[in-house]
Amino acid sequence: MEKDPICGMMVDPKFAAGSSTYMGKTYYFCNPGCKAKFDKNPAKFAK
Repeated sequence: MEKDPICGMMVDPKFAAGSSTYMGKTYYFCNPGCKAKFDKNPAKFAK
């Protein structure tokens, strides 16, 4: 399980609504809205 960096929900990568890679790390999202928000400003949400 991975943590959605936007809302904090735990997401199973196999069933994620989307994923983005930023600085070599892949982030998984519970819904397309969280992915879109991350993609607009990944530096703000990436840890």
